[in-house]
Amino acid sequence: MNILVINCGSSSLKYQLINSESEEVLAKGLCERIGLEGSLITHQAAGKEKVKIETPMQNHTLAIKQVISALTDAEHGVIASLDEIGAVGHRVVHGGEKFSTSVIIDDEVMKAIEECNDLAPLHNPANLIGINSCREIMPNVPMVAVFDTAFHQTMPKKAYLYGLPYEYYEKYKVRRYGFHGTSHDYVSARAAELLGKKREDLKIIVCHLGNGASVSAVDHGKCIDTSMGLTPLEGLIMGTRSGDIDPAICDFICQKENITPAQMNNILNKKSGVYGMTGISSDFRDIENAAYAGDEKAIAALDAFHYKVAKYIGAYAAAMNGVDAIAFTAGVGENNKVGRSEIANYLGYLGTSMDEEKNNVRGEDRIISKDGSKVAMLCVPTNEELAIARQTLALL
Repeated sequence: MNILVINCGSSSLKYQLINSESEEVLAKGLCERIGLEGSLITHQAAGKEKVKIETPMQNHTLAIKQVISALTDAEHGVIASLDEIGAVGHRVVHGGEKFSTSVIIDDEVMKAIEECNDLAPLHNPANLIGINSCREIMPNVPMVAVFDTAFHQTMPKKAYLYGLPYEYYEKYKVRRYGFHGTSHDYVSARAAELLGKKREDLKIIVCHLGNGASVSAVDHGKCIDTSMGLTPLEGLIMGTRSGDIDPAICDFICQKENITPAQMNNILNKKSGVYGMTGISSDFRDIENAAYAGDEKAIAALDAFHYKVAKYIGAYAAAMNGVDAIAFTAGVGENNKVGRSEIANYLGYLGTSMDEEKNNVRGEDRIISKDGSKVAMLCVPTNEELAIARQTLALL
């Protein structure tokens, strides 16, 4: 069966067509600037060169049609018709407490996802648009929702409750949910595989480090804590998100700057993180280049980021009463050997030591700690699309 995996953003759409038997990526691509001038689809079939096509995409339905057109194109396509797509797996950011596993999409599921919109206002509405667009174009193809929050639903109450009046949890479900769950699930399982062990026998800390970043504690196969909270704003310093701050800062700045809570929320989500700390960029590669050139703000921002990751690793080692493996993944975690090394410098007390020769790697599965380390460190490229395809197949 060929499974089309869709990851829909507010103005973008990532896709992969995966053969579920061989797990080969037949084609992948990205639709950018949906609803904006200069919309573009970048498409690559396996074994062929990338093609970029500028074409108007006023909405996500038109973007899905462009994806289908690219997949069935005589020159750079990989299938003859829509009939060769057996299912569609959709990434959905927030499932609240309603979904602890992936589900086949029906009208009831759509309603439940919509009810979580206020928990992820930047993501869930876009995810729903993508699902509706696919259902419109492929009404007879089964569709599955795979939730970023589902893997973290095994957290105990002591990990997910906030120190707030309990009525807010009862009335509004204000609690820690966590995100990047599909990645944390895949990477923790892959890390165990690389170590030649069962995930159910290990205590693993996964560091998903990118423009969005989170850390999770996976204790014998189950997530028991994670750094993101009610929304993806909590936890680590990120590209444009502040991460953990004193909540009183919000009211303080609102009064000093005469801005509304909504404006403050926008600052925390879109104008903070390493972008706000440096004024340079939200892309960690740009921050790293500036730091190498001696920019003091960039150096301070990276130091703060590495320090925060190390603090969470320490916290989760305590939460699990030990740790067997630490896995680095996502854009920064997979590709930045210096960042991994800086974080590892804090972790000697755990009985682990970085092998700098093994650490000289980008985007490859590899154990990067020294032989005999009490705690293994690994570089594990995430593959959320494959994880979504696997969960889609399992349900069908």
